[in-house]
Amino acid sequence: MIPRYSRPEMVALWSPETKFRIWFEIEAHACDAQAALGVIPADHAAAVWKAKDTEFNVARIDEIEAVTKHDVIAFLTHLAEIIGPDMARFVHQGMTSSDVLDTTLNIQLVRATDLLLLAMDRVLAALKTRAHEHKMTPRIGRSHGIHAEPTTMGLTFARFYAEMARGRARLVAARAEIATGAISGAVGTFANIDPAVEAHVCAMLGLTPEPISTQVIPRDRHAMYFATLGVIASSIENVATEVRHMQRTEVLEAEEFFSAGQKGSSAMPHKRNPVLTENLTGLARLVRMAVIPAMENVALWHERDISHSSVERAIGPDSTITLDFALHRLAGVIEKLVIYPENMLKNMNKFQGLIMSQRVLLALTQAGVTREDSYRLVQRNAMKVWEQGADFKTELLGDAEVTAALTPAQIEEKFDLLYHTKHVDTIFGRVFGA
Repeated sequence: MIPRYSRPEMVALWSPETKFRIWFEIEAHACDAQAALGVIPADHAAAVWKAKDTEFNVARIDEIEAVTKHDVIAFLTHLAEIIGPDMARFVHQGMTSSDVLDTTLNIQLVRATDLLLLAMDRVLAALKTRAHEHKMTPRIGRSHGIHAEPTTMGLTFARFYAEMARGRARLVAARAEIATGAISGAVGTFANIDPAVEAHVCAMLGLTPEPISTQVIPRDRHAMYFATLGVIASSIENVATEVRHMQRTEVLEAEEFFSAGQKGSSAMPHKRNPVLTENLTGLARLVRMAVIPAMENVALWHERDISHSSVERAIGPDSTITLDFALHRLAGVIEKLVIYPENMLKNMNKFQGLIMSQRVLLALTQAGVTREDSYRLVQRNAMKVWEQGADFKTELLGDAEVTAALTPAQIEEKFDLLYHTKHVDTIFGRVFGA
């Protein structure tokens, strides 16, 4: 991913230096286990650790790979240059390249997930803060983009909090599913390496041994992982889309923070555009872009092929780096989002009481009017508001069929805004707990 949409902490996880460091740790821990089993001499295993503080020469490994056309062999050759050919002769004993590559990928995904969970915690904290801040700030709810009934800005934030909390729970589960390692040899039979080696390596690196591998770790795990990232990205877009709508000039119920010196348009100096949330919408598409290739990686030929490899070299770093950046950007948007309660009230009252139509409908049915007739009476008066700019309550009070069933006081009561917020505390209790 390009630096513009990257955070250095996540980028570092996918650097060649980090990758080779993990490769080394896998090989060194495997040698320790082999020595404990008496398969290799203990002094040879100890000698491998002499490279523990070595900065592996990425350029040198690339130079060797240009000849060998094999990245793991190039690394092992370079390691032998560091610790000596004789001491290196038992390194990689009984192992296959995928033991190193797959275990490393899963370690990187686990570490990336830990950063993603921290980012999600920041998003959740921001949403919770803003939800309580605007718990009772009235706002019109919309369906199909059309005014529906009153809600609160706090409920909007709470809804997004609950969605992100579900996403976090899925990510925790995805982390557990991807946290496996395999040191099982050429086709996963342990023919040339004891399962105890795998158990030791995984224990040292915080993984669980893969119950059954072929030459690779099963890719359904990775498909589930990237699908989870895709769902979280969609939740980011869900929040971003709401902010973008609220910032529209004719709505302006909220807007992204506009800093001193910021410019909105090269042509129009008055512009204050929702550039951050538009950017988040685009970044969400990039994360979701990895989901289908990850699904297609599940079906490999027999015990393995490498059709998955090129895909994962791209989607592993790109998806985690992009999602990490997007989550932190979203958190910043929420933390600094400017809310306009007065505009929310203005928008709510734009059609002069029309949003209370359901309360009147229900009151008529409770007063003995049939459902069909109640709907007809309310809609008849509602259309005058839409088409003539009339006041809904005034029209109802002037409708003889309506006043035959409801007194003026009963009609008046149906326009109490607080009626719509009476269960906000209950909903908040469900979302945030007591």
